Amino acid sequence: MSEALNVGKLRIGGGDPLVLIAGPCVIENYEHTLRLAESLQQIASRVGVGLVFKASYDKANRTSVSSYRGPGLEQGLEILDRVKQVTGLPLLSDVHDVSQVWPASEVLDILQVPAFLSRQTDLLVAVGETGRVVNIKKGQFQAPWDVTHAIGKVRSTGNHRILLTERGASFGYNNLVADMRSLVIMRKTGCPVVFDATHSVQLPGGAGDSSGGQRDFVAPLSRAAVATGIDALFWEVHDNPDCALCDGPNSLPLEDVEELLGKMLELDRVVKGQ
Repeated sequence: MSEALNVGKLRIGGGDPLVLIAGPCVIENYEHTLRLAESLQQIASRVGVGLVFKASYDKANRTSVSSYRGPGLEQGLEILDRVKQVTGLPLLSDVHDVSQVWPASEVLDILQVPAFLSRQTDLLVAVGETGRVVNIKKGQFQAPWDVTHAIGKVRSTGNHRILLTERGASFGYNNLVADMRSLVIMRKTGCPVVFDATHSVQLPGGAGDSSGGQRDFVAPLSRAAVATGIDALFWEVHDNPDCALCDGPNSLPLEDVEELLGKMLELDRVVKGQ
């Protein structure tokens, strides 16, 4: 069993009920971000699940140089801070280099290290030094046991507040595969384990100048992951995925969240004997 982490009023891990990390891939504007946060908060309240709201202020690894990246660090953090003041939800977003870490830590509850940066020593040490919860996304190029090195870099700062996220492994040209054994292996580190179902169905670069996705597989992969006893699910959610400015093809439609989430919680209770 993983160790439990406190994130605001939430507990993640330690055999506690499943937590949802959800929100749009990227901040499009304040009104849209707040609307999604409030909608997800209402769904979480009705279903009875803890919620962490996620949205990126900058998507630094877009396929094309012309792809929308977000409002940037300063404006993006301002938007997230306003959302937090209105909703009270704990927040998660990516940090991409050391210069972003301390400004982000003043707003975010969880600092996320993107999968492509999961070997970057300076970044891992910097996020650890903030004392914030750190979510390490396992690189698409890494075996599950390789995350112990990233964990060691964060823990070298004295920070043991670490989440580990599986988001699929490189399988072939423009494709990923989610290996459920990875979730079991990573739990042996003692860190709470998260399954990012929406990025696991991404087709990187599969649409030519952008990534494609297969959102039809979000539900079955989520069920499989919850059945292993994971601590949190990570879903990118949009109210109109086909018009989303980033990751629309693999985002879960907002209208589908409540029913699917209810099924995930039923399964979670069975698996954890609650």
